Amino acid sequence: MAKKNVPSTVKDERLIEKRREQMIKAAVKLFSKKGFHRTTTREIAKESGFSIGTLYEYIRSKEDVLYLVCDSIYEQVSGRLREELNHEHTGLDSLRQAIVGFFRVMDDLQDEVLVMYQEANALSKEALPYVLKKELEMTAMFEDILTQCVETGELKLSKSEVRLAAHNIMVAGQMWTFRRWTLRKELPIEAYAELQAAQLLRGMTGNDSAAAYSRSAHI
Repeated sequence: MAKKNVPSTVKDERLIEKRREQMIKAAVKLFSKKGFHRTTTREIAKESGFSIGTLYEYIRSKEDVLYLVCDSIYEQVSGRLREELNHEHTGLDSLRQAIVGFFRVMDDLQDEVLVMYQEANALSKEALPYVLKKELEMTAMFEDILTQCVETGELKLSKSEVRLAAHNIMVAGQMWTFRRWTLRKELPIEAYAELQAAQLLRGMTGNDSAAAYSRSAHI
């Protein structure tokens, strides 16, 4: 699935990138407060710091802005996740590090992620498949780590179980974004990440060998 082309009348690629970054930042702020449908392009332009005429030099519609927002957020999340993957660790320790790192990213980009999941259904039929593909690419990162654990004998999971476990990790991370309003009253993000990692690993290993991980959360 190819990336959607968002036409611009401007030829300077660096200027296009700069202006669109301004739009994305402004749109995330507005969409998180008002939602996509109640936000106008004029408001996005004003929040971005330029005129409505300038805005339309870089996009064709408000839906283009939403697409740029979703694409940018996925790029940020997947990029940060790759950075969090510690290649010095292997096996279950590598998996735990990846899970905890992913949850940290979800916390750092919580507003952006919330906007993405709440508003993605407003994307066009052309754009939505590409955005959903980005989600599957992130899930595949966990599938790869899980498969490595299966190959080393640390986990005994079928291919279907590996795939489901990867999706469970993704959902557990996303849950912090959607439920942080109540979860953080009892758990800071580090404690939440460690507890979730322990529970997820316990479910995959079928024993309590992963329980020691939760002790590092100091709760």
